[in-house]
Amino acid sequence: MRMPLGRVGARLVALLPGRTDLAETRRDPRRDLLAGLTVAIVALPLALGFGVSSGLGAEAGLATAVVAGALAAVFGGSNLQVSGPTGAMTVVLAPIVAAHGPSGVLTVGLMAGCMLVALAVLRAGKYMRYVPAPVVEGFTLGIACVIGLQQVPNALGVPQPEGDRVLVVTWRALREFAGNPNWTSVAFALAVAAVMLLGARLRPTIPFSILAVIAATVVAQAAGLDAARPIGDLPSGLPAPSLSFLDPGALGSLLAPAVAVAALAALESLLSASVADGMTVGQKHDPDRELFGQGLANMAAPLFGGVPATGAIARTAVNVRTGASSRLASLTHAAILAVIVFAAAPLVSRIPLAALAGVLLATAIRMVEVGSLRAMAGATRSDALILVVTAAATLALDLVYAVLIGLVVAGALALRAVAMQARLDQVPLDRGDHSAEEHALLAEHIVAYRIDGPLFFAAAHRFLLELAEVADVRVVILRMSRVTTIDATGALVLKDVVDKLNRRGVVVMTSGIRAGQRQVLDSVGALELLRTEGGEYASTPEAIRGARDHLEGAGVMPPLPARKSRPAGEETGERVG
Repeated sequence: MRMPLGRVGARLVALLPGRTDLAETRRDPRRDLLAGLTVAIVALPLALGFGVSSGLGAEAGLATAVVAGALAAVFGGSNLQVSGPTGAMTVVLAPIVAAHGPSGVLTVGLMAGCMLVALAVLRAGKYMRYVPAPVVEGFTLGIACVIGLQQVPNALGVPQPEGDRVLVVTWRALREFAGNPNWTSVAFALAVAAVMLLGARLRPTIPFSILAVIAATVVAQAAGLDAARPIGDLPSGLPAPSLSFLDPGALGSLLAPAVAVAALAALESLLSASVADGMTVGQKHDPDRELFGQGLANMAAPLFGGVPATGAIARTAVNVRTGASSRLASLTHAAILAVIVFAAAPLVSRIPLAALAGVLLATAIRMVEVGSLRAMAGATRSDALILVVTAAATLALDLVYAVLIGLVVAGALALRAVAMQARLDQVPLDRGDHSAEEHALLAEHIVAYRIDGPLFFAAAHRFLLELAEVADVRVVILRMSRVTTIDATGALVLKDVVDKLNRRGVVVMTSGIRAGQRQVLDSVGALELLRTEGGEYASTPEAIRGARDHLEGAGVMPPLPARKSRPAGEETGERVG
């Protein structure tokens, strides 16, 4: 779809922040500042952990949280969304980092950001509503499994094994641990995860993640536990924006990963914004503005050494629960993380990798909503199948492919359900004003079928098989007033049915074809065939009279005595057709 340049410019202007956004930040700044502080405390270990998981290091996670968090807060479409590095995005980025390094991440980020801005201009945000709930739940379950498995090497205290498949990497890490066990790292990871999970149940308002990480760092430093393996040196500040390592020659090979990053950023961000709306009263995000804000964030973050980002469901939920009412809260979160980057880099560098692994293990566990999974699994077999297929594909394949597979399976099952609603039923002939003898004679030579529901590619061939069994009659009447839709396949199948029956000496007549369905029937020649070989009538009584006339002409029935005609509706007392 092409859009004139003038309209593109006007559309971009419409996506920019306005006075209303600024006014909303002045409603309750104290609550927003407090919420931003709380979210920053929760986000710090997550940003560090996801940076490490991406392969670019903890500093990349912090840079992403600061730059992407600030830009998405200002330009995004949700007042409550918090953006930054996420586990789902690191799953996509890890193979890119392994194959292309930082230059590949920068190229992918710029390309994905441009795609997101283009989607915003084209008003594509509204299509998020068409993603079925089982696909979202299966995707979330699969991501939780991937995030958990990604932490196994750091939790076991072994070097990161080679490979871009999480199951393979996990298996290699387990073999390495079996040969050289590091129980110190295991203890740190399990202790941090346990503190987070138990603390969240007892006192959900307390940020146990940062408390557990601080405690693990203090213990590791006090005891001199080298086996805990700290993060390592971090730069005291963000690097200056640079395009020096952008590789134009890799654009072709990085197009598919860029599409994957853009699709994931759109899906996760719009889903997170929808969750935030559901947790509040009166808040409603603008999906196109959200895509625009995420596009700018994904273009900018890699310039400062970060990675592509998305809206983060967990941090957004914390933001809402702590009373945020405007985008000032998420902007405050980014500002506080920036202060930490500049002022506390030496302290952050001492955090054990195993402690961050524990944070992400607990995060992965908390991502799994057991109640939602039970609801989806218990709803219908189709919903359960979609959930399982999407989760398995997310674990075994690329995340975007997993969503596409889930959508294809959901679409196929939905088509099957719709197709099963279509029926072809034999119905008795309307008696009209025929005598009992005449009606019996008509019924001996005429059969009527009523088609209910859609006559389309997924259901049409069943009708062909059923109608092909018709025998020992002279006329078939197809009552079509209850056909909801017809596509080209259905029209061709109907034409084929008429042709096959005509060759066997059976005349086919139709009644009640709707005006909106005539074009597709006419385009494949079905109407012309009906007119020349049988008949097309507005109502069923008229079709029966046409069949009676045909039988009289063939000498099968004697002519009826002349009688005063009446409107079709009066003959049967039914609705016409």
